[in-house]
Amino acid sequence: MADEIVNKIANSGLVNIDLEELYPKSKRHALDIAPWLYEGVMLREKDFRDHIKNHDWSQYNDAYVHVFCSEDAIIPQWAWILVARALNGRAIRTVYGDREALEALIFETVINQLDVDEYHGKKVIVKGCSNLPVPVQAYIKLTEKLTPVVQSLMYGEACSTVPIYKKPKD
Repeated sequence: MADEIVNKIANSGLVNIDLEELYPKSKRHALDIAPWLYEGVMLREKDFRDHIKNHDWSQYNDAYVHVFCSEDAIIPQWAWILVARALNGRAIRTVYGDREALEALIFETVINQLDVDEYHGKKVIVKGCSNLPVPVQAYIKLTEKLTPVVQSLMYGEACSTVPIYKKPKD
């Protein structure tokens, strides 16, 4: 009779964290204010306020939004504040910058809320590949949060991990 196949990885005590599983499913929107510039290069306060007043803000309800300007124009700080005010109470979160900056902020919030007690003294593998846009900053933040509590931290898959941290022996 053949020997029973034993899953050594399942019996190893390794704990997997897949950042993709923590990914909030809410919509993401980009808001480029370039079309609101006068002749595509200059922000005029009255025109800008009119755009804000007449814009359909409902499309950002319960969504994450990153705001930016795709044109090389000088945008005063108060303009971003007016946009943020218009999104306040509609968007889940608003960030100035690109999509990666938005995802980094989302993941930072998620990781800050992560209860690390269940990882105390464990060997943890942070899954490497994902189908969703998990920014590098999310892995950095997770490493900062887990290092003080885990026995060891690895990156990748159980069959081929890269060691990141191992708690020194006392």
